[in-house]
Order: sequence, then C-alpha cells, then structure tokens
Amino acid sequence: MVTLQEIKNDLNERQARMLSPYAAKSSHAVRKKPETSLKSGYRQAFSLDADRIMHSMAYTRYSDKTQVFYLIRNDHITHRVLHVQLVSKIARTIGRFLGLNEDLIEAAALGHDIGHTPFGHDGERFLSKLCRQAGIGYFLHNVQSIQFLDRVERKGRGWNLSLQSLDGIVCHDGEIHNRVLAPVKEKNFESLNQELKRKKEKPDYALMPMSMEGCVVRMADTVAYIGRDLEDAIRLELISRSDIPPDVRQVLGDTNGTIVYNLVTDIICNSYRRPYVAFSEKVSHALKKLKDFNLQFIYLNERFKRHTGAIEILFGILFEQYLEDLESQNHSSKIFSGFLSDMSQEYICEHRPAEIVRDFIAGMTDRYFLQQCPEKMRPQVIDY
Repeated sequence: MVTLQEIKNDLNERQARMLSPYAAKSSHAVRKKPETSLKSGYRQAFSLDADRIMHSMAYTRYSDKTQVFYLIRNDHITHRVLHVQLVSKIARTIGRFLGLNEDLIEAAALGHDIGHTPFGHDGERFLSKLCRQAGIGYFLHNVQSIQFLDRVERKGRGWNLSLQSLDGIVCHDGEIHNRVLAPVKEKNFESLNQELKRKKEKPDYALMPMSMEGCVVRMADTVAYIGRDLEDAIRLELISRSDIPPDVRQVLGDTNGTIVYNLVTDIICNSYRRPYVAFSEKVSHALKKLKDFNLQFIYLNERFKRHTGAIEILFGILFEQYLEDLESQNHSSKIFSGFLSDMSQEYICEHRPAEIVRDFIAGMTDRYFLQQCPEKMRPQVIDY
C-alpha cells in the first residue's frame, strides 16, 4: 500500500515539473523546528502553513476588526476578514497565470494582517505611540503578525510556520508604492529576525520579499484595498464616483471590479516569464495617483474621524491599566484571565510587561476593546 509520504513526494515532484523556475517549491520550505511526517501528514509545507493560519485564534478575530471605517454599523462595509480573503483570491489568480506556488501565496495572504489592531491604522498609530513611550520600539502590524503566529498563538508555542510564509507576511507593506518588485532570495531565520528588529527601530526600513509569491501578495494587497475602499466611501456618501480623477478613471476605471481587473491584467502581462512582478509605467502612475486621492479624500477625511481622539484616549487608559495589573499581579484583570491564562512560561519569561500588554491589546477585536473600556467613555456606533 502506498504511504502518505510517497503521495506527498509525488506532489512535490509534480510541482517541480509544472511550476515556473521562479516559483518557490514546497519541498524547499524551511522551518525553525523539524516536524515528523505524522505531524504534517500528506499536506505540502505551504499548504500546511495556510491551514494553520486559518485555524489560528487570531484569524478568527479578523471578522470584527476594522478595515478603514470604524464605529459604523453597515453590513456592506468591508471588514478585515473580507480584505484578507480578497487579497488571497487576487494573489492566487495572479500566481496561477505566472506559474507560482499558490499554497505559499495563500499562506502569506491569509496571514498578512493577523497583527492588525482594533480600529485599523488609527489603532496601529495609537498603540505604536504607547509602545515607544514604554521603550519597546514602534508597533507595526506586519511585524506583529509574525509575533502572533510565531510567539503568541498556541499559548506561546507558535505555529512553527515556514520561513517563506513568515517572510511573505512581514514584507507585504501594501501601502508602499513600487512599480517593480524583485525577490531578495538569500534569507534565513537569523536575517528575518534582524529585519524585524530593524523595522521596529525604524519603520521606514525597506523590506523586500524573498519569493516571487511574496512579491505577488504585496501587489495584491494594494489591488484588493484600493478600489474596495473607494466603493465603501461612495456607499457612505463620503465621496462620489465623479470625484475620482479623470485620468485615473481613463486608465483604471471607476468601479472596484474594473480597477481590480485592469490592475491584475497589467501585472500578469508585465510579469509573465520574468523574475520579477511589475506594473507598466502607465498603470503604476495611475495607481499612485489613485492612492494619493484615497489618502486625501478617504483615509484623512475628518467626517468619519470624529471619535478618533476618544479612541486614542481609551488606548492609553487600557495600556496603563494593564501595565498596573501586571505589576501588581491583579489576577482578576482580563489580561490574566483573557490572555495569560495557561500561557507558556517561555512566553512570560521572554516578554517584558509592556510587550505583553501590546500583544493583548493588538489582538483585540473592535467590540472586545470597547467592552474593556469604561462604559461612559465608549463612543457610540452609528447606523449608516
């Protein structure tokens, strides 16, 4: 009778024959700790990574985390969980045409925003300020994604994900505009740790994925959010479709569907059988202009920012309170019952109190965060 390991070997051999020479092969996956065939079964390495991410506690919490608009009750506004699914689908579509490893793409895409705070990028900014004041460096959601998956999940044991998946997650940086992305292949766990350290010290430190798959996910992150955020803003009457710059509409279109189609098509045509992932100059220019438009008229628009100050105050209150609870060993506090309960001694010994508070707050959903705050200080959710 054939064994599971033999089936897995056949899959790896088939993959090596069929994929592009620029693709990451599942048989080349590198982990910190070796795993027995009994643990990994017949699943290929990057497929196993994707499964572990999807079954993580942090992935479950995606469903109630803000994408852009928070404290708004509207069933058709994008939440973080939909965004990561869109990134995964878009990236796998591109990867299929380029002959890349779709399992690695899926793992990096599903995990890329695991570290996001409640209340989106505003929450990230507030928590980063508190982390710097506490002397533990900047807070960045992509670095925190690695922290959750590698150090916090499974009560501090982590998921033992592959180097390639972790690299694709931390290097996604979809807000940075690049026309061309070429992988930097020579990486190991030591160099990845150095990149994480430098990024926490200097947020502008540039990261580049080690794989073509990581480059595709980074491009797909932008493709997934740029048009979708427009549609959400139009639905909330923050902008109108006619506000989109005419030259952007001419190149990319004025609906999410046409924008995604045109961007994906451009990536495929400019990256096919090449050792890099790229936009054409024309499309790259239009995309950059659309990013600038979204920043000015959506992300920095004060109309939906009226509770930003209150949220920032609440971040400070919770951070200070949990620090006090740790120092006083107040075991009735939620940071003990809701986070540190049964946590491994390795995690507790290797993390400073401020780092533990950071991890607890960053992992909260929007709703859970507000439930921890003084009731009289909670801003109200608006039906829209």
